[in-house]
Amino acid sequence: MPDLHTAIAITIFTATYVILTLGKIPVYRIDRAGAALLGGSLMVGAGVLTSDEAYRAVDFGTIVLLTGMMIVVANLRLSGFFRLVNHGIARHVHRPLGLLLAVVLASGLLSAFLVNDAICLVMTPLVLDIVERFRRNPVPYMLAIAMASNIGSVATITGNPQNIIIGSLSGIPYVQFAGALAPVAAFGLLATLALIVAVYRREFLNGDVLEAEPAALHYHLPLIAKTLLVVVAMMALFFMGQPVAKVAIVGGSFLLLTRRVSPAKIYREIDLPLLIMFIGLFIVVAGFEKTVIAPHLPALLGALHLGDMKLLALATAALSNIVSNVPAVLVLKPFVAQLHEPQRAWLVVAMASTLAGNFTLVGSVANLIVAQRAKARGVEVTFWPYFAIGAPLTLITIGFGLLWLGA
Repeated sequence: MPDLHTAIAITIFTATYVILTLGKIPVYRIDRAGAALLGGSLMVGAGVLTSDEAYRAVDFGTIVLLTGMMIVVANLRLSGFFRLVNHGIARHVHRPLGLLLAVVLASGLLSAFLVNDAICLVMTPLVLDIVERFRRNPVPYMLAIAMASNIGSVATITGNPQNIIIGSLSGIPYVQFAGALAPVAAFGLLATLALIVAVYRREFLNGDVLEAEPAALHYHLPLIAKTLLVVVAMMALFFMGQPVAKVAIVGGSFLLLTRRVSPAKIYREIDLPLLIMFIGLFIVVAGFEKTVIAPHLPALLGALHLGDMKLLALATAALSNIVSNVPAVLVLKPFVAQLHEPQRAWLVVAMASTLAGNFTLVGSVANLIVAQRAKARGVEVTFWPYFAIGAPLTLITIGFGLLWLGA
Protein backbone atom coordinates (compact mmCIF):
# COMPACT_ATOMS: atom_id res chain seq x y z
CA MET A 1 0.00 0.00 0.00
CA PRO A 2 2.75 2.51 -0.88
CA ASP A 3 0.39 5.13 -2.32
CA LEU A 4 -1.80 5.17 0.79
CA HIS A 5 1.21 5.38 3.08
CA THR A 6 2.61 8.25 1.00
CA ALA A 7 -0.66 10.16 1.24
CA ILE A 8 -0.84 9.55 4.99
CA ALA A 9 2.78 10.66 5.49
CA ILE A 10 2.23 13.87 3.49
CA THR A 11 -0.93 14.66 5.48
CA ILE A 12 0.73 14.07 8.86
CA PHE A 13 3.85 15.99 7.85
CA THR A 14 1.88 18.96 6.53
CA ALA A 15 -0.48 19.15 9.52
CA THR A 16 2.42 18.92 11.96
CA TYR A 17 4.35 21.70 10.28
CA VAL A 18 1.31 23.96 10.03
CA ILE A 19 0.92 23.77 13.81
CA LEU A 20 4.67 24.24 14.28
CA THR A 21 4.53 27.37 12.13
CA LEU A 22 1.39 28.86 13.71
CA GLY A 23 2.12 27.69 17.25
CA LYS A 24 -1.48 26.57 17.77
CA ILE A 25 -4.73 25.67 16.02
CA PRO A 26 -8.28 26.93 16.62
CA VAL A 27 -10.31 25.38 19.47
CA TYR A 28 -7.62 22.89 20.57
CA ARG A 29 -4.89 23.76 23.07
CA ILE A 30 -2.18 21.60 21.52
CA ASP A 31 1.22 23.29 21.27
CA ARG A 32 4.31 22.72 19.10
CA ALA A 33 5.66 19.92 21.29
CA GLY A 34 2.29 18.19 21.35
CA ALA A 35 1.91 18.52 17.59
CA ALA A 36 5.32 16.95 16.96
CA LEU A 37 4.64 14.13 19.40
CA LEU A 38 1.19 13.46 17.90
CA GLY A 39 2.62 13.55 14.36
CA GLY A 40 5.38 11.09 15.27
CA SER A 41 2.91 8.78 16.99
CA LEU A 42 0.59 8.84 13.97
CA MET A 43 3.47 7.96 11.64
CA VAL A 44 3.89 4.75 13.64
CA GLY A 45 0.21 4.17 14.30
CA ALA A 46 -0.68 4.50 10.61
CA GLY A 47 2.05 2.07 9.58
CA VAL A 48 4.25 4.59 7.74
CA LEU A 49 7.11 3.60 10.10
CA THR A 50 7.58 0.55 12.25
CA SER A 51 8.34 1.04 15.93
CA ASP A 52 11.97 0.05 15.35
CA GLU A 53 12.29 2.59 12.49
CA ALA A 54 10.84 5.29 14.73
CA TYR A 55 13.31 4.50 17.52
CA ARG A 56 16.21 4.58 15.07
CA ALA A 57 14.99 7.91 13.64
CA VAL A 58 15.49 9.71 16.95
CA ASP A 59 19.00 11.15 17.27
CA PHE A 60 19.49 10.53 20.97
CA GLY A 61 22.92 12.17 20.82
CA THR A 62 21.16 15.47 20.12
CA ILE A 63 18.67 14.93 22.96
CA VAL A 64 21.45 14.04 25.40
CA LEU A 65 23.58 17.03 24.37
CA LEU A 66 20.68 19.46 24.76
CA THR A 67 19.81 18.03 28.17
CA GLY A 68 23.38 18.37 29.41
CA MET A 69 23.69 21.96 28.17
CA MET A 70 20.35 22.89 29.77
CA ILE A 71 21.60 21.61 33.14
CA VAL A 72 24.78 23.67 32.79
CA VAL A 73 22.84 26.85 31.92
CA ALA A 74 20.45 26.20 34.81
CA ASN A 75 23.38 26.12 37.23
CA LEU A 76 24.76 29.36 35.81
CA ARG A 77 21.38 31.05 36.15
CA LEU A 78 20.63 29.82 39.67
CA SER A 79 24.13 30.70 40.87
CA GLY A 80 23.64 34.33 39.83
CA PHE A 81 26.32 34.25 37.12
CA PHE A 82 24.18 36.12 34.58
CA ARG A 83 23.25 38.75 37.18
CA LEU A 84 26.96 39.19 37.86
CA VAL A 85 27.65 39.69 34.13
CA ASN A 86 24.93 42.32 33.92
CA HIS A 87 26.17 44.05 37.05
CA GLY A 88 29.62 44.29 35.48
CA ILE A 89 28.12 45.79 32.34
CA ALA A 90 26.09 48.35 34.26
CA ARG A 91 29.07 49.31 36.44
CA HIS A 92 31.64 49.81 33.70
CA VAL A 93 29.60 51.19 30.80
CA HIS A 94 29.03 54.96 30.69
CA ARG A 95 27.54 55.62 27.24
CA PRO A 96 24.52 54.16 25.41
CA LEU A 97 26.76 52.93 22.58
CA GLY A 98 28.99 51.17 25.11
CA LEU A 99 25.94 49.55 26.67
CA LEU A 100 24.77 48.30 23.27
CA LEU A 101 28.24 46.93 22.51
CA ALA A 102 28.30 45.12 25.85
CA VAL A 103 24.84 43.58 25.25
CA VAL A 104 25.82 42.43 21.74
CA LEU A 105 29.09 40.90 22.91
CA ALA A 106 27.62 39.25 26.02
CA SER A 107 24.67 37.77 24.10
CA GLY A 108 26.84 36.66 21.18
CA LEU A 109 29.70 35.17 23.15
CA LEU A 110 27.52 33.34 25.66
CA SER A 111 25.37 31.96 22.83
CA ALA A 112 28.45 30.71 21.03
CA PHE A 113 29.04 28.09 23.71
CA LEU A 114 25.69 27.72 25.45
CA VAL A 115 22.36 27.15 23.72
CA ASN A 116 21.11 30.53 22.45
CA ASP A 117 17.47 30.02 23.46
CA ALA A 118 18.55 29.65 27.10
CA ILE A 119 20.73 32.76 26.87
CA CYS A 120 17.79 34.81 25.57
CA LEU A 121 15.65 33.46 28.38
CA VAL A 122 17.99 34.70 31.10
CA MET A 123 19.46 37.81 29.42
CA THR A 124 16.20 39.55 28.49
CA PRO A 125 14.93 40.42 31.99
CA LEU A 126 18.44 41.26 33.18
CA VAL A 127 19.10 43.69 30.33
CA LEU A 128 15.65 45.21 30.86
CA ASP A 129 16.62 45.89 34.46
CA ILE A 130 19.71 47.77 33.27
CA VAL A 131 17.99 49.89 30.60
CA GLU A 132 15.17 50.76 32.99
CA ARG A 133 17.69 51.94 35.60
CA PHE A 134 19.39 54.07 32.95
CA ARG A 135 15.99 55.23 31.56
CA ARG A 136 16.84 54.26 27.96
CA ASN A 137 14.66 53.09 25.07
CA PRO A 138 14.58 49.30 25.65
CA VAL A 139 13.65 48.21 22.10
CA PRO A 140 17.10 48.40 20.41
CA TYR A 141 18.65 46.51 23.30
CA MET A 142 16.01 43.78 23.00
CA LEU A 143 16.76 43.55 19.27
CA ALA A 144 20.44 43.28 20.12
CA ILE A 145 19.87 40.31 22.43
CA ALA A 146 17.82 38.38 19.87
CA MET A 147 19.97 39.10 16.82
CA ALA A 148 23.34 38.77 18.55
CA SER A 149 22.34 35.49 20.19
CA ASN A 150 21.29 34.06 16.82
CA ILE A 151 24.52 35.19 15.18
CA GLY A 152 26.81 34.21 18.04
CA SER A 153 25.29 30.74 18.12
CA VAL A 154 26.41 30.02 14.57
CA ALA A 155 30.01 29.77 15.78
CA THR A 156 29.93 26.32 17.40
CA ILE A 157 28.08 23.02 17.46
CA THR A 158 26.73 23.77 20.94
CA GLY A 159 25.42 27.23 20.02
CA ASN A 160 21.88 26.27 19.01
CA PRO A 161 19.64 23.23 18.48
CA GLN A 162 20.06 23.04 14.70
CA ASN A 163 23.86 23.12 15.00
CA ILE A 164 23.65 20.34 17.59
CA ILE A 165 21.71 18.23 15.10
CA ILE A 166 24.08 19.11 12.25
CA GLY A 167 27.10 18.22 14.39
CA SER A 168 25.60 14.81 15.06
CA LEU A 169 24.58 14.17 11.45
CA SER A 170 27.72 15.48 9.78
CA GLY A 171 30.46 14.16 12.04
CA ILE A 172 32.31 17.49 11.69
CA PRO A 173 34.76 17.89 14.62
CA TYR A 174 33.96 20.70 17.05
CA VAL A 175 37.19 22.57 16.33
CA GLN A 176 36.72 22.35 12.54
CA PHE A 177 33.13 23.61 12.84
CA ALA A 178 34.21 26.54 15.02
CA GLY A 179 37.16 27.36 12.78
CA ALA A 180 34.86 27.59 9.76
CA LEU A 181 31.97 29.56 11.28
CA ALA A 182 33.36 31.59 14.20
CA PRO A 183 34.64 34.30 11.80
CA VAL A 184 31.15 34.52 10.29
CA ALA A 185 29.75 35.04 13.79
CA ALA A 186 32.34 37.74 14.56
CA PHE A 187 31.47 39.63 11.36
CA GLY A 188 27.77 39.25 12.12
CA LEU A 189 28.08 40.75 15.60
CA LEU A 190 29.82 43.80 14.13
CA ALA A 191 27.11 44.10 11.48
CA THR A 192 24.42 43.85 14.19
CA LEU A 193 26.00 46.68 16.13
CA ALA A 194 26.35 48.88 13.04
CA LEU A 195 22.78 48.38 11.81
CA ILE A 196 21.14 48.96 15.20
CA VAL A 197 23.15 52.16 15.65
CA ALA A 198 22.25 53.32 12.11
CA VAL A 199 18.51 52.82 12.71
CA TYR A 200 18.48 54.17 16.29
CA ARG A 201 20.90 57.07 15.83
CA ARG A 202 19.16 59.29 18.39
CA GLU A 203 19.58 56.66 21.06
CA PHE A 204 23.29 56.05 20.52
CA LEU A 205 24.90 58.95 18.68
CA ASN A 206 24.52 61.57 21.39
CA GLY A 207 26.45 62.83 24.36
CA ASP A 208 24.32 61.15 27.00
CA VAL A 209 26.10 59.78 30.04
CA LEU A 210 24.59 56.78 31.80
CA GLU A 211 23.99 57.31 35.48
CA ALA A 212 22.01 55.15 37.89
CA GLU A 213 22.03 53.98 41.47
CA PRO A 214 23.72 50.59 41.90
CA ALA A 215 21.28 47.73 42.26
CA ALA A 216 21.43 44.99 44.89
CA LEU A 217 23.39 41.96 43.69
CA HIS A 218 22.81 38.39 44.87
CA TYR A 219 25.00 35.51 43.76
CA HIS A 220 26.69 32.38 45.06
CA LEU A 221 30.39 32.57 44.27
CA PRO A 222 31.39 28.93 45.02
CA LEU A 223 28.63 27.61 42.73
CA ILE A 224 29.62 30.09 40.01
CA ALA A 225 33.25 29.00 40.28
CA LYS A 226 32.36 25.31 40.21
CA THR A 227 30.06 25.70 37.19
CA LEU A 228 32.57 27.79 35.25
CA LEU A 229 35.29 25.23 35.90
CA VAL A 230 33.02 22.53 34.50
CA VAL A 231 32.19 24.73 31.47
CA VAL A 232 35.88 25.38 30.78
CA ALA A 233 36.65 21.67 31.07
CA MET A 234 33.77 20.86 28.71
CA MET A 235 34.93 23.40 26.13
CA ALA A 236 38.48 22.02 26.30
CA LEU A 237 37.19 18.49 25.74
CA PHE A 238 34.99 19.68 22.85
CA PHE A 239 37.99 21.23 21.13
CA MET A 240 40.08 18.12 21.82
CA GLY A 241 37.61 16.12 19.77
CA GLN A 242 35.76 14.27 22.52
CA PRO A 243 32.11 13.36 21.69
CA VAL A 244 30.09 16.46 22.53
CA ALA A 245 27.01 14.60 23.78
CA LYS A 246 29.05 12.49 26.20
CA VAL A 247 30.96 15.50 27.51
CA ALA A 248 27.79 17.58 27.93
CA ILE A 249 25.82 14.99 29.84
CA VAL A 250 28.76 14.06 32.10
CA GLY A 251 29.41 17.74 32.83
CA GLY A 252 25.75 18.47 33.47
CA SER A 253 25.32 15.39 35.67
CA PHE A 254 28.41 16.29 37.71
CA LEU A 255 26.85 19.66 38.50
CA LEU A 256 23.92 17.89 40.15
CA LEU A 257 26.40 16.78 42.84
CA THR A 258 25.99 19.81 45.12
CA ARG A 259 24.93 20.69 48.66
CA ARG A 260 23.55 24.09 47.66
CA VAL A 261 20.94 23.61 44.94
CA SER A 262 18.07 21.14 45.04
CA PRO A 263 18.05 18.96 41.91
CA ALA A 264 14.33 19.73 41.60
CA LYS A 265 15.21 23.37 40.85
CA ILE A 266 17.56 22.21 38.08
CA TYR A 267 14.98 19.84 36.61
CA ARG A 268 12.46 22.69 36.38
CA GLU A 269 14.95 24.58 34.20
CA ILE A 270 15.12 21.75 31.63
CA ASP A 271 12.97 22.61 28.61
CA LEU A 272 11.06 19.34 28.41
CA PRO A 273 8.65 20.57 25.68
CA LEU A 274 11.63 21.35 23.44
CA LEU A 275 13.05 17.84 23.91
CA ILE A 276 9.64 16.28 23.23
CA MET A 277 9.27 18.41 20.10
CA PHE A 278 12.63 17.23 18.79
CA ILE A 279 11.81 13.56 19.38
CA GLY A 280 8.50 13.92 17.55
CA LEU A 281 10.09 15.86 14.69
CA PHE A 282 12.76 13.22 14.13
CA ILE A 283 10.02 10.63 13.64
CA VAL A 284 7.73 12.83 11.51
CA VAL A 285 10.56 13.74 9.15
CA ALA A 286 11.74 10.11 9.00
CA GLY A 287 8.27 9.04 7.82
CA PHE A 288 8.16 11.80 5.23
CA GLU A 289 11.68 10.97 4.08
CA LYS A 290 10.93 7.25 3.73
CA THR A 291 7.75 7.62 1.68
CA VAL A 292 8.15 10.91 -0.20
CA ILE A 293 11.79 11.96 -0.43
CA ALA A 294 13.76 8.71 -0.68
CA PRO A 295 11.92 7.27 -3.75
CA HIS A 296 12.45 10.51 -5.70
CA LEU A 297 15.74 11.74 -4.23
CA PRO A 298 17.88 11.64 -7.43
CA ALA A 299 15.24 13.52 -9.43
CA LEU A 300 14.72 16.08 -6.66
CA LEU A 301 18.46 16.71 -6.34
CA GLY A 302 18.71 17.36 -10.06
CA ALA A 303 15.68 19.64 -10.10
CA LEU A 304 16.68 21.72 -7.06
CA HIS A 305 20.42 22.02 -7.92
CA LEU A 306 21.34 21.91 -4.24
CA GLY A 307 24.90 21.02 -5.16
CA ASP A 308 25.29 24.77 -5.83
CA MET A 309 26.12 26.15 -2.37
CA LYS A 310 24.42 29.49 -3.09
CA LEU A 311 21.18 27.75 -4.00
CA LEU A 312 21.54 25.47 -0.97
CA ALA A 313 21.92 28.53 1.28
CA LEU A 314 18.91 30.19 -0.35
CA ALA A 315 16.78 27.06 0.01
CA THR A 316 17.88 26.64 3.63
CA ALA A 317 17.14 30.26 4.52
CA ALA A 318 13.73 30.19 2.83
CA LEU A 319 12.75 26.87 4.40
CA SER A 320 13.94 28.04 7.82
CA ASN A 321 11.59 31.00 7.66
CA ILE A 322 8.67 28.85 6.50
CA VAL A 323 8.91 25.91 8.93
CA SER A 324 11.65 27.12 11.36
CA ASN A 325 15.33 26.18 11.31
CA VAL A 326 15.33 22.83 13.14
CA PRO A 327 12.63 21.27 10.91
CA ALA A 328 14.40 22.76 7.86
CA VAL A 329 17.64 20.99 8.79
CA LEU A 330 15.83 17.68 9.24
CA VAL A 331 14.08 18.01 5.86
CA LEU A 332 17.37 18.81 4.11
CA LYS A 333 19.24 15.87 5.70
CA PRO A 334 18.73 13.33 2.86
CA PHE A 335 19.65 15.91 0.21
CA VAL A 336 22.86 17.02 1.90
CA ALA A 337 23.96 13.43 2.51
CA GLN A 338 23.97 12.82 -1.28
CA LEU A 339 26.00 15.90 -2.24
CA HIS A 340 29.59 15.76 -3.46
CA GLU A 341 30.97 17.68 -0.45
CA PRO A 342 28.54 16.90 2.38
CA GLN A 343 30.62 18.42 5.18
CA ARG A 344 30.99 21.74 3.33
CA ALA A 345 27.28 21.61 2.54
CA TRP A 346 26.44 21.03 6.22
CA LEU A 347 28.46 24.12 7.16
CA VAL A 348 26.46 26.14 4.64
CA VAL A 349 23.20 24.74 6.04
CA ALA A 350 24.30 25.54 9.62
CA MET A 351 25.24 29.06 8.63
CA ALA A 352 22.14 29.82 6.56
CA SER A 353 19.58 28.17 8.86
CA THR A 354 20.91 30.08 11.88
CA LEU A 355 21.39 33.48 10.26
CA ALA A 356 18.01 33.23 8.53
CA GLY A 357 16.48 33.34 12.00
CA ASN A 358 17.14 37.08 12.05
CA PHE A 359 15.01 37.79 8.96
CA THR A 360 11.73 38.30 10.85
CA LEU A 361 10.57 38.37 14.45
CA VAL A 362 9.10 34.87 14.07
CA GLY A 363 12.21 33.52 12.34
CA SER A 364 13.61 31.79 15.42
CA VAL A 365 12.54 30.63 18.85
CA ALA A 366 15.17 32.92 20.37
CA ASN A 367 13.43 35.97 18.87
CA LEU A 368 10.07 34.89 20.26
CA ILE A 369 11.55 34.30 23.72
CA VAL A 370 12.90 37.86 23.78
CA ALA A 371 9.62 39.33 22.50
CA GLN A 372 7.50 37.37 24.98
CA ARG A 373 9.68 38.09 28.01
CA ALA A 374 9.89 41.78 27.07
CA LYS A 375 6.11 41.99 26.65
CA ALA A 376 5.65 40.55 30.12
CA ARG A 377 7.56 43.61 31.35
CA GLY A 378 5.49 46.04 29.28
CA VAL A 379 7.96 46.40 26.37
CA GLU A 380 6.59 45.75 22.87
CA VAL A 381 9.00 44.33 20.29
CA THR A 382 6.93 44.34 17.09
CA PHE A 383 7.34 42.96 13.59
CA TRP A 384 8.35 46.01 11.54
CA PRO A 385 11.03 47.51 13.81
CA TYR A 386 12.57 44.05 13.95
CA PHE A 387 12.29 43.52 10.19
CA ALA A 388 13.91 46.91 9.41
CA ILE A 389 17.16 45.63 10.92
CA GLY A 390 16.76 41.86 10.74
CA ALA A 391 16.13 41.58 7.00
CA PRO A 392 19.24 43.48 5.81
CA LEU A 393 21.28 41.86 8.58
CA THR A 394 20.26 38.39 7.32
CA LEU A 395 21.20 39.21 3.72
CA ILE A 396 24.53 40.77 4.71
CA THR A 397 25.59 37.97 7.04
CA ILE A 398 24.55 35.09 4.75
CA GLY A 399 26.33 36.83 1.87
CA PHE A 400 29.50 37.13 3.95
CA GLY A 401 29.12 33.53 5.11
CA LEU A 402 28.99 32.26 1.53
CA LEU A 403 32.08 34.28 0.63
CA TRP A 404 33.94 33.03 3.70
CA LEU A 405 33.06 29.41 3.01
CA GLY A 406 34.06 29.80 -0.62
CA ALA A 407 30.60 28.96 -1.89
